Amino acid sequence: MSRADELFIENCRQILREGYSDEGQDVRPRWEDGSPAHSIKSFCIVNRYDLAAELPILTIRKMAFRSLVEEMLWIWKDKSNNVNDLNTRIWDAWADADGSIGKAYGYQMGIKHQYAEGQFDQVDRVLYDLKNNPASRRIMTNIYNHHDLYEMGLYPCAYSVTFNVTGNKLNALLNQRSQDMVVANNWNVCQYAVLTHMMARVAGLELGEFVHVIADAHIYDRHIPVLESLFENQQYAAPQLWVDPAVNDFYDFSVDSFKLIDYQYSTMEGKLPVAV
Repeated sequence: MSRADELFIENCRQILREGYSDEGQDVRPRWEDGSPAHSIKSFCIVNRYDLAAELPILTIRKMAFRSLVEEMLWIWKDKSNNVNDLNTRIWDAWADADGSIGKAYGYQMGIKHQYAEGQFDQVDRVLYDLKNNPASRRIMTNIYNHHDLYEMGLYPCAYSVTFNVTGNKLNALLNQRSQDMVVANNWNVCQYAVLTHMMARVAGLELGEFVHVIADAHIYDRHIPVLESLFENQQYAAPQLWVDPAVNDFYDFSVDSFKLIDYQYSTMEGKLPVAV
């Protein structure tokens, strides 16, 4: 089986078995029909993935690989905060009439800051340090800018990434304040696994570990029946990730720079409702 399948099932079963339910409480999230979206949660789940061994992608359901890569590039490469720059419509609920999600995600990545070596935005500072200061313990990004929260369509969920070079291996740690396990868990895991592949490529490093820290890992009430059917699905070995060998500059990557080889997956039964 895929390591991603193993950890996802383990996490979700633990949440359902031991988690805390907010049923009966006044909650912010709502379903499309306006009813409250209650959930069961666990505090602080930490997962580790060996990126040199395999791409952490689910096989018990099909992941929209191109779409998740596109969103990651929208934030990290394009540094955009406008949904009109995306082919998918996953951000529309948080956008204004002009398509902007405010000072969130890509906007924060593109703000330039002053350093001793000059001005860099957060992405370019990471790229600079991986190439010039790989032993640094300060290679990180953070888009949870309290000063700008009131101008964000959605407070950042996945908000901080720390890159760490050990020997010649690149490791990455993602901090996430909140995670809808069924809708978004493997989406984010795949995104930041691919991002680590990109950073390792341009810095001339080998792949190490990806560590995912989730503060509030929750399962919504209407997702439980779908989740229980996923547990019974056939599991397959993880596919191979192909990364275009001709690309060595971070800003030359595109959605077409990545392909899955031999991706086998099971079909998910039932429509997956989304809480907002």
